[in-house]
Amino acid sequence: MSRRVAIDSARMAWWLTAWLGGRISPDDLFAAVLDGDAAHHVTGLDGGTEPEPLLLALGPIRRSGAVSAGLALPVAGDLVGLGGPAGFNALALAAGEAVVLAGAGLGLVPHRAGAGVVWQAVPADRRPLDDLGTADRNLRRSISASADALVDLDVARWRPEVADELMSLHRSPSYAAPAGTPSRAVDLAGRASQALAIVDLALADDGAAVSARQAQARTAALQPLARAGRRAMVAACSPEVWPPEPA
Repeated sequence: MSRRVAIDSARMAWWLTAWLGGRISPDDLFAAVLDGDAAHHVTGLDGGTEPEPLLLALGPIRRSGAVSAGLALPVAGDLVGLGGPAGFNALALAAGEAVVLAGAGLGLVPHRAGAGVVWQAVPADRRPLDDLGTADRNLRRSISASADALVDLDVARWRPEVADELMSLHRSPSYAAPAGTPSRAVDLAGRASQALAIVDLALADDGAAVSARQAQARTAALQPLARAGRRAMVAACSPEVWPPEPA
């Protein structure tokens, strides 16, 4: 499964938020988060140290005071979605993703364990995020600028998959979301995942670059797109920046 649908924390953030809001059942949440994995477990809730199945962990998550779940996709130099403490930031940075439980002061950091995932619960805070409109505009600007730069670098000659992805940017991909997720968030997540897929593909084979200078130019062209893509995905999967629902 491609990165556009395989970020564990993006699925967890959307579907856990829907469950906390009473829009889906625990079984719906479990099936969506599992997504073909053998199992998901959670450790660190209620002071426990042993992993417990995700379905059994929902009770402690509810009791923690959580009202929604938001995504974090940090990289060095851009800890988007993270507000500390240092221990949580370090774990999330190492994993490249995490979930922050609003109202609970907790974060969930995923770790692949064989055919499953173990989520480590630790104290966590959130820093302010871009709203959907800001994230959308920044992503559109970055897509346009990076696409032009990649064309100038003749990416299609050595990485035709990137050219295919660039051609598909005018279409919003299908992106499964739970009931009640704003359509703007679903659309933004789809385009953000496309942008991140382009970055992954374009950087997948440095040996194909004509020269070190070209490799550096390609990286420079993609850094703004990667940053905008991460921030757009975080906004799309973080309810605190969604527009208010109609009364």
